[in-house]
Amino acid sequence: MYITISPQKLGGAYSQSAGDFVTYLEKENQGKSSSEKEYFFNQYEDKIRPYEVIKEIDGNTAKLKLKEPKYYSITINPSQYELKHIHNNPEKLRAFVRKAMKEYATSFNREIGGRPINVDDIKYFAKIEHERTYKSYDVAIRENKPYSKQIAKLKNELGKVERGGIPGNTRQLKNEIQKVVRDAPYKIRGQVVEPGMKKEGLQSHIHIIVSRKDASNSYSLSPGSKYKASEVKMHGKIVKRGFERDRFFQNSEKAFDKMFQYNRNYVESYTARKTLSKDPKQYFLSLRNLGISEKKIAFKMIRQTGLQLPVLHLPQNKVGFVYKQLKKIIETGIKASSISY
Repeated sequence: MYITISPQKLGGAYSQSAGDFVTYLEKENQGKSSSEKEYFFNQYEDKIRPYEVIKEIDGNTAKLKLKEPKYYSITINPSQYELKHIHNNPEKLRAFVRKAMKEYATSFNREIGGRPINVDDIKYFAKIEHERTYKSYDVAIRENKPYSKQIAKLKNELGKVERGGIPGNTRQLKNEIQKVVRDAPYKIRGQVVEPGMKKEGLQSHIHIIVSRKDASNSYSLSPGSKYKASEVKMHGKIVKRGFERDRFFQNSEKAFDKMFQYNRNYVESYTARKTLSKDPKQYFLSLRNLGISEKKIAFKMIRQTGLQLPVLHLPQNKVGFVYKQLKKIIETGIKASSISY
């Protein structure tokens, strides 16, 4: 599971309203009947319409400045292993989101009216999407790039030959194109994977729009705060501040495992991703110390994200290089699982 938190995009090209983002999240509903559509939902309601989301988010911005985000976007990206475990069940995904948003609320080191923040203080709307498309940073796109360039060049040449613009052998050019297609490492149903193509397999994920202000429109709650959980003296009083991202990510993960009796592998964990970023040598040591069956699953999971593990039994002078390279490609795979708009 990979969770991201992003502030509202602001600036000349972006609207102050949540309307554009809500419209973007409606893209999978186009052409579908009301019974087939995925509706927005929150902690207690299941069928919330787009105009209601826009009205609630845009109307909950008291005292926020133009350059301050009015909402944050949380994206929850379950892995295909996790989705398979819950049979890609939308009801289970909704139940998990509601539990995760309770964890979100309790990750604020703030109080409202002398009590800790709870989920009823959070104004949010969530939407399940079932499709993902390939982006330029995906491993498949990056590794296919030289093949795609060669195919485009050959097709351009073929077009000129067929129009009589240049001399050439059309049959030979078509054969060359077919050969490059066969050699390309990533294909879907015989087609070379290109940006914008839909990814195969289970791809369900959840977008959440959460207001910067609390449900009463009185308190500012920023998960992007530069302050971690801490206390500071302001106007002679001790004030709590900050948001604990680590706590939110870890507790959401634990909630999923507990709710659905999911046996999480080390490489799927937030702890593993953070260790890879902060201390790659420790990450690889942890991989090496896994049990045989868990280690096999871990390596299988890494390979299925499009990564190739180099052999770790290398001369000492090569180890540092391998650590750097493996760290880089695994981070690319992690990034490729996130959703942007």
